[in-house]
Amino acid sequence: MDLLALADFNLVARHGGFGKAARLSGRPKATLSRRVAELEASLGLRLFERGARALKLTEEGRALHERTGQLLTELEETTAAIASGGQAPRGRLRISAPLLFSQAALGKLAAGFVMRYPEVRVEIVVEDRPVDMIEEAYDLVIRVNPEPDINLIGRAFLSDRQVVVAAPGLAWPQDGGQVPAVVRGAISKADTWKLTTPEGPRELSVLPVLAMSSNVMIRDAVSMGAGAARLPLSLVSRDIAAGRLVQWGEIEGVKIALWALYPSRRLLSARVSAFLDYLKAAFPQGTPEELAAYLG
Repeated sequence: MDLLALADFNLVARHGGFGKAARLSGRPKATLSRRVAELEASLGLRLFERGARALKLTEEGRALHERTGQLLTELEETTAAIASGGQAPRGRLRISAPLLFSQAALGKLAAGFVMRYPEVRVEIVVEDRPVDMIEEAYDLVIRVNPEPDINLIGRAFLSDRQVVVAAPGLAWPQDGGQVPAVVRGAISKADTWKLTTPEGPRELSVLPVLAMSSNVMIRDAVSMGAGAARLPLSLVSRDIAAGRLVQWGEIEGVKIALWALYPSRRLLSARVSAFLDYLKAAFPQGTPEELAAYLG
């Protein structure tokens, strides 16, 4: 297979058309069109559907782009690294990260990283939904307690615990009563939370009265006295230490782990490796207390 033709095909696929690819790369449009036509002829496949105004990848073209685009990028990066003597990481690092970690720590982390590695351009997309790393061109995803995926590998770099907190003025309910609760997501029915406390296991009956989509909002509402809530220890440890919140216990059996993941079929690029090392240096033990101290 002609690697130059394959590179031109990926260039056109990445930019969505011959004209845009030609303008951005400085390559003649006719040359790109000829190269792609030669590649289609050699493979015996149609890689693009050519409409009057739009150019779309066929199913075969999409599969070829997904499987070869990143490999060619890695080949270019490897060649550049060897030519430069294996110096500092460079290029674009595209990361998908969850909302809470992004709001709390990732801005500070990313700023420190690009200051250390000025030839890396970092792009962070904040989202809690599952993403297709290949299809959406992510180099790295950060997720909380991710489901096992044979296509992804990585490492856990932070752990956390879920605790129940309330404002100092809110008392533990007596005689089996219910306490108002602030929950994440949608308002649900009355529930029972199983806690581990210094006095031993306890059960807390709660009645959700307020639902929010952000843990930071939940913490603020709890601080105002709206109810008790389950929150990550790292988010509320400073409030507990300052007396703004009281810890009633720890949710039994709930462990939180943040993972940094990348596709198993990709070579680990220098920039991804550098970012993983940077995370490890920021949180060497990976404890909630380390994250809380970092936020402080």
